[in-house]
Amino acid sequence: MPFIKTKVSCEIDKVQEEEIKSRIGKAIELVPGKSEEYLLLEFESDCHLWLRGDNSEPIAYIDAAIFGNEPHYGYDKFTAKVTEIISDVLGIAHDHIYIKYEDIISWGVNGMYIDRNIY
Repeated sequence: MPFIKTKVSCEIDKVQEEEIKSRIGKAIELVPGKSEEYLLLEFESDCHLWLRGDNSEPIAYIDAAIFGNEPHYGYDKFTAKVTEIISDVLGIAHDHIYIKYEDIISWGVNGMYIDRNIY
């Protein structure tokens, strides 16, 4: 049950959003046991982001919260693929794309509480 929140300092149009959504939906499979079936995405464009004291070039900040993968299997490949996707679709330089990973140990979904220690 991954939740991937993408903030960018540029505009994302509907076509770009759909392409990013589709490609990340495939890329999440690089993380063992994850698929688009449970993937939740959020996109926020035109954010006021600054990198190294500058905001003259587009910047992306991605928060990837992933359930039940504390060993971080596949994060290296997923990082490379998401960086490629954001760069390809939005033209953001690789060194202007940052991904933060967060371990989710429990979720509430479909009226149920799910804890990694139970499942």
